[in-house]
Amino acid sequence: MRKRIVPRARGIVVEVGFGSGLNLPYYDPKRVDLLIGIEPDEAMIELAQQELDKMAFPAELRQGVGEKLPLKDAMADTVVVTYAFCTIPEPAKALDEIRRVLKPGGTLLFCEHARAEGWRGSLQRGLNGAWSGLFGGCNLTRDPVSAIEAAGFTTDDVVVERFSLPRVMLGMHYSGQAHVRRGNVTGLASEKREEEGAG
Repeated sequence: MRKRIVPRARGIVVEVGFGSGLNLPYYDPKRVDLLIGIEPDEAMIELAQQELDKMAFPAELRQGVGEKLPLKDAMADTVVVTYAFCTIPEPAKALDEIRRVLKPGGTLLFCEHARAEGWRGSLQRGLNGAWSGLFGGCNLTRDPVSAIEAAGFTTDDVVVERFSLPRVMLGMHYSGQAHVRRGNVTGLASEKREEEGAG
């Protein structure tokens, strides 16, 4: 899924949840003008910097969280998120921020695992609390595509696959791209939370 999605990134690219830099081998250096990695964990930043120094295009790392990106409005051509929406504590806020930093016509590229149906889904729900505690807050029961669409994006070219053993607990595998829907450039998800009294 990384190989399918990450090479599409172009221009000024922001990767949210950069981790140790697992996506780096998949970026096309001919398409990327600048890569900015956002990562909350200082130890991960140190690991990633070693890989970043080898890249053939300009890149930098910034410590920060998805819910409050340390970036200016409308500065990114592409935002990349791979296997991070499961651990971001408030994904709706992170999606508000992604929409804020994307240029008009910019693209969100994503790869995520998600809840499954049937016995897999039941197993995920039953084990989610323990799983989250063991794996850094990873949530097994989220629906990232629905969250992206609820935040004012239109998704397309979405591929859905099942995880096989030994990753069966991760449920379904989604990858695709998204663009801000016309008329939804402002904080749609934030407005919805305010209407519901969540602030």
